This record gives sequence, structure tokens and C-alpha cells, in this order.
Amino acid sequence: VYRARDPRLKRDVAIKVLPPSFAANRDRLQRIEQEARAAAALNHPNILAIHDIGHAASASALESPYIVCELLEGQTLRSRLNSGSIPTGQASEWSTQVLRGLQAAHAKCIVHRDLKPENLFITCAGPVKILDFGLAKLIAPSMSPSSTETQEAHTIPGAILGSIGYMSPEQVRGEAADGRADIFAFGAILYEMVSGRLAFQAPSVPGTMRAILDTDPPDPDTLTHSGQTGLLRIIRRCLDKNPDRRFQSAADLAFAIDTLTIPSVASVATAGARRSRAQAIAWLGG
Repeated sequence: VYRARDPRLKRDVAIKVLPPSFAANRDRLQRIEQEARAAAALNHPNILAIHDIGHAASASALESPYIVCELLEGQTLRSRLNSGSIPTGQASEWSTQVLRGLQAAHAKCIVHRDLKPENLFITCAGPVKILDFGLAKLIAPSMSPSSTETQEAHTIPGAILGSIGYMSPEQVRGEAADGRADIFAFGAILYEMVSGRLAFQAPSVPGTMRAILDTDPPDPDTLTHSGQTGLLRIIRRCLDKNPDRRFQSAADLAFAIDTLTIPSVASVATAGARRSRAQAIAWLGG
């Protein structure tokens, strides 16, 4: 990914380039084109904006496909998590933004299928952006969430797609994945945000896959000690092995988080300022 300047619109952009040696790989080429089509179909403040797609001439006989997208300033959620867990108020605010983006994608029948901290970007301007729809799959609008048919035929039946540790049980089994797979991945991300550790981790890839299929992660101490049982129940429901028992939409999940009585970062700061003023007034009165 390169930083570049658009001379026509006079703005800085990011260019995502597939090397010429990869352009010969049809699957890789389809993935970058799939990402461009999926993201370009979405226009939402919490989803990375795609400006253009094309093929650039190179020294070899092959051309390099590229995507031009908005340039983001900030850090990925993974970079933030490397510093430790995130306060529940902040985690809830970021989660709500991610869910708004997912809601917009699912409304257009687009499933991300590779949601992870590396694909969530915390911008300096404030909004959290969802990146990389390279594994996105379009689902026919008329189909039920449990349907196994898809509009796109690029994926080999039974293939395992996604990132180990954030894949849903149905993805691990190589089954069809709908929006509820994104909700499972979101649950794993939210768990990691509030606990500071991975929800599913083992010494080997097969061990991690078995954990996703058969075990539940321990309850985060940060939630049990602080009495945030509502958020804990939400995480458990997101990580249910059975997709029918998870939240059935990102909108319902966002509503559940919004209704929790978790103080936001701004409200905590405001409350702290009020307490300081009250203490100062009491001291002066004394």
C-alpha cells in the first residue's frame, strides 16, 4: 500500500497494488477485484472508501492491478491492542461504529468474512473504518440467512477462508457463511478489546480451530470484577457455536450495546470535571 497524490482532485490517497508476479494468479486477481467491487458498493463513514480501480503497465509482460482508496491517518485496532486492553466505555463506542459499518454491508448482502483487529482502523479524525473486503461474499437478497447458495462462484466449495482465531465455527467447517459469521468474529474482537487476550488461541492452527468448534473462552476478569454482566452476556451470545443462537443482525447487536449503561470516555471526563468543580466549591465554601 502506497501513499500517493491525486493531481486531478488534488488530494492524498492510498494505492493498494498487487505485484505483477501475483497478477498471474487468478485467485489473487479475483480477490483484489472483489474487494474493489464490494467496498465501492458501500458508501458509509465506517467503511474505507474506494475511489478507483485499474491496471498499471509494468516492466514485465504482466500488468499490476491496483485500487485507489481514501488515505487514513491513525492506527489499526491491532496496533492499539498491542498496548493492552481497552476500557469498556471506549470499546463500546468503537464497537458501535464497527457494527454500523457491518449493518450497511449486510444490508447490501455483503459479508466481510475476514473481520479482525488488523482490518479495523482507528482514524485520528475519530471514525473507526472497516478495511479489506477481499474475502467478501455477496449473498442473494432473497435468500434466508441459513441458505447455502451465493451469487458469487469464485470460492471453492468447502474451502476454509478467513483468519484463524476470528473465524466462525461454520467457516472452520468450510460451510457457507452469512452475516452471523461476521457477528462471531466481532464477538472475538470485542472479547479481545476488553480482556487484552485472544478469545481462541492454541499452540497450533488445528488446536485453535478445535477451540473455536468445541470450547468457550473464559469470562474476562475486567467484566466480572467491574460488574459489566450485560456486556459479558452480549459477548457470549456473539460467540455462540450455533449461528441461530447469535444475534441475527448487526443492527440488533448495536442496539444491545447502546442500551448498556457503560459510561463513554466523554461522559467519564465530564463527570470527573464536575466532581473536581464540586470539590473546589466545597473547599472554597469551607
